[in-house]
Amino acid sequence: MTDINFSKSAGDPDSKGAEGASPAPRAGELRWDIIELLFFAYRDFVGDADHELEVFGFGRAHHRVMHFVHRYPGLKVADLLDVLRITKQSLGRVLKQLLDEGYIVQKTGNNDRRQRLLYATPKGEALVGKLAGLQTDRITRALGGIDPAGVAAIGQFLRAMIDRDDPDKVLEAIFGTSGKKT
Repeated sequence: MTDINFSKSAGDPDSKGAEGASPAPRAGELRWDIIELLFFAYRDFVGDADHELEVFGFGRAHHRVMHFVHRYPGLKVADLLDVLRITKQSLGRVLKQLLDEGYIVQKTGNNDRRQRLLYATPKGEALVGKLAGLQTDRITRALGGIDPAGVAAIGQFLRAMIDRDDPDKVLEAIFGTSGKKT
């Protein structure tokens, strides 16, 4: 594996000033600082769960499916496709494995028999709980030294990063335009 060397030149807009803080970029400059922080934060955030999932022969797609099925019981397959933004074929493979191994059950809709509603089984809930516990531990450590106003700003930033014009039922729940679940 190749080493990555991070060297900053004096003219580099990302180089740190005298106080050691990165200056705010001017309009039109690329936000390498935030881009890289998001890459590494995501890598480590999902990495905790990835190691646990390997034991079961699962990957990140399994984790995402399990997360949303657990958080939104009765989620329709069509809505899950919208949330994950993956193809039916990709979801089908992952969903079949989760169904076959007893982590999720699928039921037909009460009003529309064509609907396929997804529910986590107790086995699936236990796995999601374990993965969410690992991720919560990382979040708690990261927020440890941040005051409530800073935590609120982080939440505001993350919400602002999400495309809000998406007719996504889960996002409606997250943003409180329908039944909010925490």
